[in-house]
Amino acid sequence: MGKKAKGSRKGKKAWRANISTEEIEDFFEKSTKDALSGGSLQAVSSDSLFYEDKSKDLAVKKKIEKHRERVLRCDSLLQKNQFVKPVPSSILKKCSKNRNVASKSNLKVANQDGDKDDSAMFDLWDDKGKDDKKVKKVAKPTLIPAVEIDPPGCSFNPSYESHQDTLASAVAEVMQKIYKNELGPEPVPLTVPGEAIAEEDMYFLDVDNRSDNDESTPENEDDDALEKKPIKTKRVTRVELNKRARRKEQQRKEAEAKKIKELSKEIDSIPEIVQEIEHEDEEKKKRHLRRQVAKQEMLKTRPPRLGKHKFEPAPVQVLLSEEITGSIRKLKGCCTLIKDRYKSIEKRGLIVPAKRRN
Repeated sequence: MGKKAKGSRKGKKAWRANISTEEIEDFFEKSTKDALSGGSLQAVSSDSLFYEDKSKDLAVKKKIEKHRERVLRCDSLLQKNQFVKPVPSSILKKCSKNRNVASKSNLKVANQDGDKDDSAMFDLWDDKGKDDKKVKKVAKPTLIPAVEIDPPGCSFNPSYESHQDTLASAVAEVMQKIYKNELGPEPVPLTVPGEAIAEEDMYFLDVDNRSDNDESTPENEDDDALEKKPIKTKRVTRVELNKRARRKEQQRKEAEAKKIKELSKEIDSIPEIVQEIEHEDEEKKKRHLRRQVAKQEMLKTRPPRLGKHKFEPAPVQVLLSEEITGSIRKLKGCCTLIKDRYKSIEKRGLIVPAKRRN
């Protein structure tokens, strides 16, 4: 289409004809839309346009609580099985306990505030109530006392009987170690000693090897000849096949009868089996009780295994018969107090036993 022809602006009629009426038409369209939609929004106050909804959304609250109460499948399986016990933590986590207490108190405060005002907000990243203290490991109580009293025979002026008893126990410990080393299995030697073979013996060894090879060759030839011979297959008749089938059927029936007989025997021996099971359970309980008692007795004399090396108790500090003088001034020097305390700490299981130095 061509361009619109511009009107003339010489007269007043031309002026009226060229006046734009777009603003008037827009105003009328806007007023018509406002009248159809219920009125203009500019004349309405903000209180009538916006309002605060203080009603409680119970459906959403129930949905959130239901989601919180949901239990995982692995946890539900563990809850159903009464024989499965939860694995407790080996370290008492005080920080986590304090955090749980703080979180519970925050939840209570939030619930109380929620009843009054649901629009209350709280800071998720607030570090208040967080305990930054270091967690200390709780030491297990030991049955061994910190300071052990030596037997009366270890005194500087003991009685004759007590001294002889203590001396006999010390000698028995030493002899037990000696017998253990002597009667124990011998270690495997790293190198096996041997003698060099003479040249004359080497010739005899070569002759023996050759004779063995010569004897083995005819046997191998006979085996090869047997393998090369064609194997003739014997033709099986119908009578033989029937005999085999009847034999198989008879063996199957005998096996079934044997199974039924064994099953009936087992059914008849059910009371005996129940008695055997009860007897085995009693034996297991007694064995378990004996092990516990032995373990407790063992813990009274030595600590549990902590490291690579076993704990070796210090020898009994008992004086010989010629060393007893009855006076503290003439007393022979013995182990120091530091060594005694160190062995006591090792025995109580507070530190890992070190390798014994010769």
